[in-house]
Amino acid sequence: MTEVKIWQWGLIIASSLVLFLLSPLAKDTNQFFKAVQKKKVPNTFMLMGSLIISWIFAKSITNAANLGLDFGIVGGVAYAGYYLSFAVAGIVIYKMRLHGNYTSIHHFLSSKFGKTAVTVFSVLIAIRLFNEVWSNTMVIGSYFGPVGTGSYYWSILVFTGLTLAYVLKGGMSSSIFTDIIQMGLFSILLTVILFAIFGKDTTTMTVAEVANSGVWSFEMGLNLLFAALLQSFSYPFHDPVLTDRGFLSSPKVTLTSFLWASVLGALCIILFSTIGVYAQSQGMQGQAAVEVCKALGVVILLVINFIMITSAASTLDSTFSSFSKLMTLDLKFGKSLKFGRWSMVAIAVLGTIPVFLNAEILSATTISGTMVIGLTPVFLFWKGKASKISFHLSVFSGIFFGFLLIFNWFPKALIFTTGKHADLLWINFWGISFCLLVYLIPTWIKK
Repeated sequence: MTEVKIWQWGLIIASSLVLFLLSPLAKDTNQFFKAVQKKKVPNTFMLMGSLIISWIFAKSITNAANLGLDFGIVGGVAYAGYYLSFAVAGIVIYKMRLHGNYTSIHHFLSSKFGKTAVTVFSVLIAIRLFNEVWSNTMVIGSYFGPVGTGSYYWSILVFTGLTLAYVLKGGMSSSIFTDIIQMGLFSILLTVILFAIFGKDTTTMTVAEVANSGVWSFEMGLNLLFAALLQSFSYPFHDPVLTDRGFLSSPKVTLTSFLWASVLGALCIILFSTIGVYAQSQGMQGQAAVEVCKALGVVILLVINFIMITSAASTLDSTFSSFSKLMTLDLKFGKSLKFGRWSMVAIAVLGTIPVFLNAEILSATTISGTMVIGLTPVFLFWKGKASKISFHLSVFSGIFFGFLLIFNWFPKALIFTTGKHADLLWINFWGISFCLLVYLIPTWIKK
Protein backbone atom coordinates (compact mmCIF):
# COMPACT_ATOMS: atom_id res chain seq x y z
CA MET A 1 0.00 0.00 0.00
CA THR A 2 1.39 3.41 -0.99
CA GLU A 3 1.87 6.25 1.47
CA VAL A 4 -1.03 8.18 -0.12
CA LYS A 5 -3.36 5.21 0.30
CA ILE A 6 -2.37 4.94 3.95
CA TRP A 7 -3.23 8.62 4.47
CA GLN A 8 -6.56 8.16 2.68
CA TRP A 9 -7.53 5.23 4.87
CA GLY A 10 -6.34 7.13 7.91
CA LEU A 11 -8.61 10.08 7.06
CA ILE A 12 -11.70 7.89 6.78
CA ILE A 13 -11.06 5.95 9.96
CA ALA A 14 -9.82 8.84 12.11
CA SER A 15 -12.58 11.29 11.11
CA SER A 16 -15.30 8.69 11.70
CA LEU A 17 -13.92 7.72 15.10
CA VAL A 18 -13.70 11.36 16.19
CA LEU A 19 -17.30 11.98 15.11
CA PHE A 20 -18.40 8.82 16.94
CA LEU A 21 -16.73 9.96 20.18
CA LEU A 22 -18.13 13.51 19.91
CA SER A 23 -21.68 12.55 18.86
CA PRO A 24 -24.31 12.86 21.60
CA LEU A 25 -26.04 9.68 22.75
CA ALA A 26 -29.79 9.81 22.13
CA LYS A 27 -31.77 8.37 25.02
CA ASP A 28 -35.31 9.19 23.88
CA THR A 29 -37.27 9.75 20.67
CA ASN A 30 -37.09 13.56 20.86
CA GLN A 31 -33.31 13.41 20.89
CA PHE A 32 -33.09 10.67 18.26
CA PHE A 33 -35.67 11.95 15.75
CA LYS A 34 -35.98 15.70 16.45
CA ALA A 35 -32.48 16.72 17.60
CA VAL A 36 -33.73 18.14 20.91
CA GLN A 37 -30.79 18.48 23.31
CA LYS A 38 -31.27 19.79 26.86
CA LYS A 39 -34.73 21.02 25.81
CA LYS A 40 -33.17 23.19 23.09
CA VAL A 41 -33.79 22.97 19.34
CA PRO A 42 -31.22 23.91 16.65
CA ASN A 43 -30.62 27.67 16.27
CA THR A 44 -30.33 29.58 12.98
CA PHE A 45 -26.61 28.98 12.51
CA MET A 46 -26.81 25.27 13.33
CA LEU A 47 -29.80 24.69 11.07
CA MET A 48 -28.32 26.69 8.18
CA GLY A 49 -24.98 24.88 8.42
CA SER A 50 -26.69 21.51 8.61
CA LEU A 51 -28.82 22.28 5.56
CA ILE A 52 -25.85 23.37 3.47
CA ILE A 53 -23.49 20.53 4.30
CA SER A 54 -26.21 17.88 4.04
CA TRP A 55 -26.80 19.03 0.45
CA ILE A 56 -23.19 19.69 -0.53
CA PHE A 57 -22.67 15.97 -0.78
CA ALA A 58 -19.88 14.10 -2.51
CA LYS A 59 -21.88 13.54 -5.68
CA SER A 60 -22.88 17.23 -5.95
CA ILE A 61 -19.26 18.33 -5.55
CA THR A 62 -18.22 15.82 -8.19
CA ASN A 63 -20.99 16.91 -10.54
CA ALA A 64 -20.17 20.62 -10.01
CA ALA A 65 -16.50 20.04 -10.84
CA ASN A 66 -17.34 17.95 -13.90
CA LEU A 67 -19.82 20.55 -15.15
CA GLY A 68 -17.13 23.22 -14.69
CA LEU A 69 -14.89 21.06 -16.87
CA ASP A 70 -17.61 20.64 -19.53
CA PHE A 71 -19.12 24.14 -19.60
CA GLY A 72 -16.84 26.48 -17.65
CA ILE A 73 -18.33 28.60 -14.88
CA VAL A 74 -21.74 28.36 -16.57
CA GLY A 75 -21.80 24.68 -15.59
CA GLY A 76 -21.26 25.55 -11.93
CA VAL A 77 -23.97 28.21 -11.99
CA ALA A 78 -26.32 25.75 -13.71
CA TYR A 79 -25.87 23.12 -11.00
CA ALA A 80 -26.18 25.78 -8.30
CA GLY A 81 -29.68 26.42 -9.69
CA TYR A 82 -30.88 23.46 -7.63
CA TYR A 83 -30.22 25.52 -4.49
CA LEU A 84 -33.29 27.61 -5.23
CA SER A 85 -34.91 24.54 -3.64
CA PHE A 86 -33.99 25.80 -0.17
CA ALA A 87 -35.76 29.12 -0.67
CA VAL A 88 -38.85 27.45 -2.16
CA ALA A 89 -39.06 24.84 0.60
CA GLY A 90 -38.33 27.38 3.34
CA ILE A 91 -41.14 29.71 2.26
CA VAL A 92 -43.70 26.92 1.70
CA ILE A 93 -42.91 25.12 4.97
CA TYR A 94 -42.98 28.43 6.86
CA LYS A 95 -46.49 29.16 5.56
CA MET A 96 -47.67 25.59 6.10
CA ARG A 97 -46.58 25.71 9.74
CA LEU A 98 -47.81 29.24 10.40
CA HIS A 99 -51.15 29.11 8.59
CA GLY A 100 -51.88 25.39 8.47
CA ASN A 101 -50.40 24.26 11.80
CA TYR A 102 -48.85 21.25 10.11
CA THR A 103 -46.13 19.39 12.01
CA SER A 104 -44.64 17.49 9.06
CA ILE A 105 -45.00 16.92 5.33
CA HIS A 106 -46.77 13.65 6.06
CA HIS A 107 -49.21 15.46 8.36
CA PHE A 108 -50.10 17.85 5.53
CA LEU A 109 -50.55 15.10 2.93
CA SER A 110 -52.59 12.91 5.24
CA SER A 111 -54.90 15.81 6.17
CA LYS A 112 -55.47 16.98 2.61
CA PHE A 113 -55.14 13.93 0.38
CA GLY A 114 -55.53 10.88 2.64
CA LYS A 115 -53.53 7.76 3.52
CA THR A 116 -53.06 6.54 -0.05
CA ALA A 117 -51.30 9.78 -0.97
CA VAL A 118 -49.02 9.36 2.05
CA THR A 119 -48.12 5.85 0.90
CA VAL A 120 -47.30 6.98 -2.65
CA PHE A 121 -45.25 9.91 -1.36
CA SER A 122 -43.39 7.70 1.10
CA VAL A 123 -42.37 5.33 -1.70
CA LEU A 124 -40.98 8.28 -3.66
CA ILE A 125 -38.89 9.59 -0.79
CA ALA A 126 -37.72 6.10 0.14
CA ILE A 127 -36.36 5.77 -3.41
CA ARG A 128 -34.69 9.17 -2.99
CA LEU A 129 -32.99 8.08 0.25
CA PHE A 130 -31.98 4.77 -1.31
CA ASN A 131 -30.29 6.68 -4.17
CA GLU A 132 -28.47 8.98 -1.76
CA VAL A 133 -26.56 6.10 -0.20
CA TRP A 134 -24.94 4.58 -3.29
CA SER A 135 -24.52 7.81 -5.27
CA ASN A 136 -22.38 9.37 -2.53
CA THR A 137 -20.38 6.34 -1.45
CA MET A 138 -19.43 5.60 -5.06
CA VAL A 139 -17.64 8.96 -5.16
CA ILE A 140 -15.62 7.98 -2.08
CA GLY A 141 -14.68 4.70 -3.72
CA SER A 142 -13.41 6.45 -6.86
CA TYR A 143 -10.61 8.07 -4.82
CA PHE A 144 -9.34 4.70 -3.61
CA GLY A 145 -9.26 2.84 -6.89
CA PRO A 146 -10.95 2.21 -10.26
CA VAL A 147 -14.47 0.78 -10.29
CA GLY A 148 -14.33 -2.98 -9.86
CA THR A 149 -11.15 -3.10 -7.78
CA GLY A 150 -10.96 -4.39 -4.24
CA SER A 151 -9.83 -1.05 -2.81
CA TYR A 152 -12.83 0.67 -4.45
CA TYR A 153 -15.36 -1.67 -2.86
CA TRP A 154 -13.65 -1.99 0.51
CA SER A 155 -13.41 1.80 0.95
CA ILE A 156 -17.16 2.10 0.31
CA LEU A 157 -18.04 -0.66 2.76
CA VAL A 158 -15.75 0.69 5.51
CA PHE A 159 -16.91 4.29 5.02
CA THR A 160 -20.59 3.32 5.10
CA GLY A 161 -20.11 1.18 8.20
CA LEU A 162 -18.21 3.84 10.14
CA THR A 163 -20.75 6.56 9.28
CA LEU A 164 -23.57 4.25 10.30
CA ALA A 165 -21.85 3.64 13.64
CA TYR A 166 -21.87 7.26 14.81
CA VAL A 167 -25.37 8.09 13.57
CA LEU A 168 -26.76 4.98 15.30
CA LYS A 169 -25.52 6.57 18.51
CA GLY A 170 -27.54 9.77 18.34
CA GLY A 171 -29.84 9.79 15.30
CA MET A 172 -30.82 13.29 14.22
CA SER A 173 -28.92 14.76 17.18
CA SER A 174 -25.72 13.16 15.87
CA SER A 175 -26.52 14.30 12.36
CA ILE A 176 -27.08 17.97 13.27
CA PHE A 177 -24.10 18.07 15.67
CA THR A 178 -21.63 16.50 13.25
CA ASP A 179 -22.97 18.63 10.38
CA ILE A 180 -21.64 21.75 12.12
CA ILE A 181 -18.18 20.20 12.46
CA GLN A 182 -18.27 18.99 8.86
CA MET A 183 -19.40 22.42 7.59
CA GLY A 184 -16.50 24.09 9.36
CA LEU A 185 -14.02 21.60 7.90
CA PHE A 186 -15.54 21.96 4.45
CA SER A 187 -15.16 25.75 4.55
CA ILE A 188 -11.49 25.54 5.56
CA LEU A 189 -10.65 22.89 2.99
CA LEU A 190 -12.48 24.73 0.18
CA THR A 191 -10.43 27.83 1.02
CA VAL A 192 -7.20 25.79 0.72
CA ILE A 193 -8.23 24.54 -2.72
CA LEU A 194 -9.18 28.02 -3.95
CA PHE A 195 -5.78 29.35 -2.83
CA ALA A 196 -4.13 26.54 -4.80
CA ILE A 197 -6.15 27.35 -7.93
CA PHE A 198 -5.91 31.15 -7.70
CA GLY A 199 -2.35 31.32 -6.34
CA LYS A 200 0.64 33.11 -7.83
CA ASP A 201 2.02 30.14 -9.75
CA THR A 202 2.13 30.39 -13.55
CA THR A 203 -0.27 27.46 -13.88
CA THR A 204 -2.97 29.04 -11.70
CA MET A 205 -5.98 31.08 -12.83
CA THR A 206 -7.34 34.58 -12.34
CA VAL A 207 -10.89 35.43 -11.34
CA ALA A 208 -11.38 37.08 -14.74
CA GLU A 209 -10.39 33.85 -16.51
CA VAL A 210 -12.91 31.90 -14.49
CA ALA A 211 -15.67 34.44 -15.16
CA ASN A 212 -15.02 34.24 -18.91
CA SER A 213 -14.57 30.47 -19.01
CA GLY A 214 -18.03 29.61 -20.26
CA VAL A 215 -20.51 30.57 -22.96
CA TRP A 216 -23.98 31.59 -21.81
CA SER A 217 -25.91 29.50 -24.30
CA PHE A 218 -28.35 26.61 -24.04
CA GLU A 219 -25.82 24.24 -25.57
CA MET A 220 -23.19 25.18 -22.99
CA GLY A 221 -25.08 24.88 -19.73
CA LEU A 222 -28.29 26.92 -19.81
CA ASN A 223 -30.36 23.81 -20.59
CA LEU A 224 -29.33 22.39 -17.21
CA LEU A 225 -29.74 25.74 -15.42
CA PHE A 226 -33.36 26.20 -16.48
CA ALA A 227 -34.12 22.52 -15.84
CA ALA A 228 -32.69 22.88 -12.32
CA LEU A 229 -34.75 26.01 -11.65
CA LEU A 230 -37.92 24.25 -12.85
CA GLN A 231 -37.22 21.20 -10.70
CA SER A 232 -36.58 23.38 -7.66
CA PHE A 233 -40.34 23.82 -7.19
CA SER A 234 -40.80 20.09 -6.54
CA TYR A 235 -37.33 18.62 -5.92
CA PRO A 236 -36.94 19.71 -2.25
CA PHE A 237 -40.22 18.14 -1.15
CA HIS A 238 -39.16 14.59 -1.98
CA ASP A 239 -35.97 15.02 0.04
CA PRO A 240 -36.68 14.36 3.74
CA VAL A 241 -33.07 15.26 4.58
CA LEU A 242 -34.15 18.81 3.74
CA THR A 243 -37.82 18.84 4.79
CA ASP A 244 -37.26 17.11 8.15
CA ARG A 245 -35.08 20.08 9.11
CA GLY A 246 -37.98 22.39 8.28
CA PHE A 247 -39.88 21.25 11.38
CA LEU A 248 -37.15 21.17 14.04
CA SER A 249 -36.94 24.87 15.04
CA SER A 250 -39.40 27.78 15.21
CA PRO A 251 -40.99 28.89 11.90
CA LYS A 252 -39.00 32.15 11.89
CA VAL A 253 -35.65 30.47 12.58
CA THR A 254 -36.47 27.87 9.94
CA LEU A 255 -37.29 30.43 7.24
CA THR A 256 -34.15 32.47 7.94
CA SER A 257 -31.97 29.36 7.89
CA PHE A 258 -33.43 28.09 4.61
CA LEU A 259 -33.04 31.43 2.82
CA TRP A 260 -29.41 31.82 3.89
CA ALA A 261 -28.72 28.19 2.98
CA SER A 262 -30.08 28.84 -0.51
CA VAL A 263 -27.62 31.68 -1.13
CA LEU A 264 -24.55 30.26 0.61
CA GLY A 265 -25.09 26.73 -0.68
CA ALA A 266 -25.27 27.96 -4.27
CA LEU A 267 -22.11 30.01 -3.72
CA CYS A 268 -20.24 26.97 -2.40
CA ILE A 269 -21.21 24.92 -5.45
CA ILE A 270 -20.12 27.69 -7.85
CA LEU A 271 -16.79 28.01 -6.04
CA PHE A 272 -16.24 24.29 -6.16
CA SER A 273 -16.99 24.22 -9.89
CA THR A 274 -13.82 26.31 -10.37
CA ILE A 275 -11.93 23.05 -9.88
CA GLY A 276 -13.49 21.92 -13.15
CA VAL A 277 -12.79 25.27 -14.77
CA TYR A 278 -9.14 24.88 -13.80
CA ALA A 279 -9.12 21.37 -15.24
CA GLN A 280 -10.59 22.76 -18.48
CA SER A 281 -7.89 25.44 -18.70
CA GLN A 282 -5.20 22.76 -18.35
CA GLY A 283 -6.74 20.53 -21.01
CA MET A 284 -7.57 17.75 -18.56
CA GLN A 285 -10.05 14.97 -19.31
CA GLY A 286 -11.94 12.54 -17.10
CA GLN A 287 -13.28 13.22 -13.60
CA ALA A 288 -12.28 16.83 -12.92
CA ALA A 289 -11.61 16.65 -9.17
CA VAL A 290 -9.48 13.52 -9.50
CA GLU A 291 -7.43 14.95 -12.37
CA VAL A 292 -6.82 18.23 -10.52
CA CYS A 293 -5.70 16.21 -7.50
CA LYS A 294 -3.06 14.52 -9.62
CA ALA A 295 -1.89 17.84 -11.09
CA LEU A 296 -1.70 19.82 -7.83
CA GLY A 297 0.04 17.16 -5.78
CA VAL A 298 -0.46 14.92 -2.78
CA VAL A 299 -1.53 17.65 -0.34
CA ILE A 300 -4.42 18.83 -2.54
CA LEU A 301 -5.32 15.19 -3.21
CA LEU A 302 -5.70 14.60 0.53
CA VAL A 303 -7.57 17.90 1.00
CA ILE A 304 -10.10 16.98 -1.69
CA ASN A 305 -10.31 13.47 -0.24
CA PHE A 306 -11.17 14.95 3.13
CA ILE A 307 -13.80 17.25 1.59
CA MET A 308 -15.40 14.25 -0.09
CA ILE A 309 -15.32 12.26 3.14
CA THR A 310 -16.87 15.03 5.27
CA SER A 311 -19.54 15.95 2.70
CA ALA A 312 -20.45 12.33 1.95
CA ALA A 313 -20.60 11.51 5.66
CA SER A 314 -22.90 14.44 6.39
CA THR A 315 -25.31 13.37 3.66
CA LEU A 316 -25.11 9.71 4.58
CA ASP A 317 -25.82 10.28 8.28
CA SER A 318 -28.73 12.58 7.38
CA THR A 319 -30.06 9.95 4.99
CA PHE A 320 -29.96 7.28 7.68
CA SER A 321 -31.69 9.63 10.17
CA SER A 322 -34.43 10.61 7.72
CA PHE A 323 -35.14 7.02 6.69
CA SER A 324 -35.37 6.03 10.34
CA LYS A 325 -37.85 8.86 11.01
CA LEU A 326 -39.85 7.92 7.90
CA MET A 327 -40.25 4.30 9.03
CA THR A 328 -40.83 5.07 12.71
CA LEU A 329 -42.66 8.40 13.13
CA ASP A 330 -44.17 9.09 9.70
CA LEU A 331 -45.31 5.61 8.68
CA LYS A 332 -45.47 4.26 12.25
CA PHE A 333 -44.08 0.81 11.43
CA GLY A 334 -42.43 0.86 14.85
CA LYS A 335 -42.27 3.06 17.93
CA SER A 336 -39.01 2.33 19.70
CA LEU A 337 -35.47 3.64 19.34
CA LYS A 338 -34.43 0.06 18.62
CA PHE A 339 -36.68 -0.05 15.55
CA GLY A 340 -35.35 3.34 14.42
CA ARG A 341 -31.78 2.11 14.67
CA TRP A 342 -32.50 -1.12 12.80
CA SER A 343 -34.14 0.95 10.05
CA MET A 344 -30.80 2.74 9.61
CA VAL A 345 -29.01 -0.57 9.24
CA ALA A 346 -31.55 -1.68 6.62
CA ILE A 347 -31.15 1.37 4.37
CA ALA A 348 -27.36 1.19 4.71
CA VAL A 349 -27.34 -2.38 3.43
CA LEU A 350 -29.95 -1.93 0.68
CA GLY A 351 -28.49 1.38 -0.46
CA THR A 352 -25.06 -0.16 -0.96
CA ILE A 353 -26.23 -2.84 -3.42
CA PRO A 354 -26.22 -0.53 -6.53
CA VAL A 355 -22.52 0.13 -5.89
CA PHE A 356 -21.88 -3.34 -7.29
CA LEU A 357 -24.11 -2.67 -10.33
CA ASN A 358 -22.17 0.36 -11.72
CA ALA A 359 -25.04 2.86 -11.45
CA GLU A 360 -24.64 6.38 -12.93
CA ILE A 361 -24.00 9.11 -10.31
CA LEU A 362 -25.50 12.14 -12.10
CA SER A 363 -28.69 10.22 -12.90
CA ALA A 364 -29.51 10.09 -9.18
CA THR A 365 -30.17 13.84 -9.34
CA THR A 366 -31.53 14.52 -12.83
CA ILE A 367 -33.82 11.50 -13.22
CA SER A 368 -35.19 11.49 -9.67
CA GLY A 369 -35.79 15.24 -10.02
CA THR A 370 -37.92 14.64 -13.10
CA MET A 371 -39.80 11.74 -11.51
CA VAL A 372 -41.19 14.05 -8.80
CA ILE A 373 -42.22 17.10 -10.86
CA GLY A 374 -45.80 16.08 -10.11
CA LEU A 375 -45.28 17.43 -6.59
CA THR A 376 -45.04 20.99 -7.97
CA PRO A 377 -48.75 21.91 -7.76
CA VAL A 378 -49.24 19.84 -4.59
CA PHE A 379 -46.95 22.12 -2.59
CA LEU A 380 -47.16 25.40 -4.48
CA PHE A 381 -50.95 25.32 -4.11
CA TRP A 382 -50.94 23.68 -0.69
CA LYS A 383 -53.56 26.05 0.68
CA GLY A 384 -55.99 25.88 -2.24
CA LYS A 385 -58.85 23.45 -2.67
CA ALA A 386 -58.02 20.18 -4.39
CA SER A 387 -59.53 16.72 -4.56
CA LYS A 388 -57.66 13.58 -3.58
CA ILE A 389 -57.53 12.46 -7.21
CA SER A 390 -55.63 15.67 -8.08
CA PHE A 391 -52.63 14.46 -6.09
CA HIS A 392 -52.50 11.11 -7.86
CA LEU A 393 -53.08 12.53 -11.36
CA SER A 394 -50.23 15.00 -10.92
CA VAL A 395 -47.74 12.70 -9.18
CA PHE A 396 -48.19 9.77 -11.56
CA SER A 397 -48.01 12.11 -14.55
CA GLY A 398 -44.64 13.28 -13.25
CA ILE A 399 -43.45 9.68 -12.92
CA PHE A 400 -44.61 9.05 -16.51
CA PHE A 401 -42.50 11.96 -17.78
CA GLY A 402 -39.58 10.61 -15.77
CA PHE A 403 -39.83 7.33 -17.67
CA LEU A 404 -39.93 9.25 -20.95
CA LEU A 405 -36.57 10.74 -19.94
CA ILE A 406 -35.08 7.41 -18.88
CA PHE A 407 -36.00 5.57 -22.07
CA ASN A 408 -35.53 8.55 -24.42
CA TRP A 409 -39.10 8.33 -25.63
CA PHE A 410 -39.96 12.04 -25.59
CA PRO A 411 -40.92 13.51 -29.02
CA LYS A 412 -37.98 15.40 -30.51
CA ALA A 413 -40.40 17.91 -32.07
CA LEU A 414 -41.15 19.28 -28.59
CA ILE A 415 -37.49 19.97 -27.77
CA PHE A 416 -36.71 23.52 -28.87
CA THR A 417 -33.05 23.82 -27.89
CA THR A 418 -30.00 21.74 -28.71
CA GLY A 419 -27.04 20.38 -26.79
CA LYS A 420 -26.60 18.33 -23.65
CA HIS A 421 -29.56 18.35 -21.22
CA ALA A 422 -31.95 19.79 -23.85
CA ASP A 423 -34.23 16.77 -23.38
CA LEU A 424 -34.06 17.22 -19.59
CA LEU A 425 -35.15 20.86 -19.86
CA TRP A 426 -38.08 20.35 -22.20
CA ILE A 427 -39.36 17.15 -20.60
CA ASN A 428 -39.48 19.08 -17.32
CA PHE A 429 -41.13 22.10 -18.95
CA TRP A 430 -43.87 20.11 -20.68
CA GLY A 431 -44.15 17.70 -17.78
CA ILE A 432 -44.72 20.40 -15.16
CA SER A 433 -47.22 22.15 -17.43
CA PHE A 434 -49.14 18.89 -17.83
CA CYS A 435 -49.01 18.15 -14.08
CA LEU A 436 -50.40 21.60 -13.28
CA LEU A 437 -53.23 21.02 -15.74
CA VAL A 438 -54.29 17.59 -14.47
CA TYR A 439 -54.01 18.78 -10.86
CA LEU A 440 -56.44 21.65 -11.48
CA ILE A 441 -58.92 19.90 -13.81
CA PRO A 442 -60.81 17.95 -11.07
CA THR A 443 -61.34 21.19 -9.13
CA TRP A 444 -62.60 22.99 -12.25
CA ILE A 445 -65.02 20.11 -12.98
CA LYS A 446 -66.47 20.31 -9.45
CA LYS A 447 -67.13 24.01 -9.92
